Amino acid sequence: MPLNGPEADASGRRGGAARPVTSSELLSVVAARELAGRRTVFAGIGLPTLATELARLTVAPGLEVVYESGVCGAHPSHLPETIADAVLITGAEAVVSMATLFGSVLQGGHIDVGFLGAAQIDRWGNLNTSVIGEWESPSVRLPGSGGAVEVMANAREVFVVMRRHTPRSFADVLDFCTTPGPDRALADGIRPLGAGVTRVITELGVLARARAGDELRLVAVHPGVSVEQVRAATGWELKTADRLATTDPPTSAELRLLRDDVDPNRVYLR
Repeated sequence: MPLNGPEADASGRRGGAARPVTSSELLSVVAARELAGRRTVFAGIGLPTLATELARLTVAPGLEVVYESGVCGAHPSHLPETIADAVLITGAEAVVSMATLFGSVLQGGHIDVGFLGAAQIDRWGNLNTSVIGEWESPSVRLPGSGGAVEVMANAREVFVVMRRHTPRSFADVLDFCTTPGPDRALADGIRPLGAGVTRVITELGVLARARAGDELRLVAVHPGVSVEQVRAATGWELKTADRLATTDPPTSAELRLLRDDVDPNRVYLR
């Protein structure tokens, strides 16, 4: 979803031609802004990586980034392509075992924000990254949980970035629950440490909730997007905030950093 407007026209000039803002760039910028004031983030690969690296150059210069491979305080010279990319190790503050990462760093309550992606999400912030369709014969088989269950249960809060906002991806009932949020965990007698999903950044806007028991509701739309458009793209009856905001478009400075410093080879930018 290209974003039109003066910021888009004023940025990203190469060879004298302006480039429109892409959906990936918009998602990365909006997600990076949400990290202001946070200290530690457990980042997934892809858009979460873009957002955390941009945040370190803008709103959260002291942000400590932790990866599932056991790398803590990563300072990569360029974007990693996987969680096991050697570029994450060079200059890192520490590299710990998986047992230490999950048993001490996560379960010890040292992560402010877990930054995840998903194929499906429901109104309570439960995630599906396993299958689309029936379990026995799915139309799409996905990678599965990885460390997402532990991140959901132990990070103080979880942000989710979704490239697609459709009734299938924002589902009333998940095809499969890979990563239960605190509401579902509490119903099963498990008390997680964190609040679960508190922010969802999509191509249409931002959904949020404050605590267990709350539904995700629309708190902001991107420029040019209507509430009706977001509701039509959501698989449940979406509630809206009393004061609905409009996200500020990416600035020229944010786009230059994202395009020229964070991801000049367009590993994840599309």
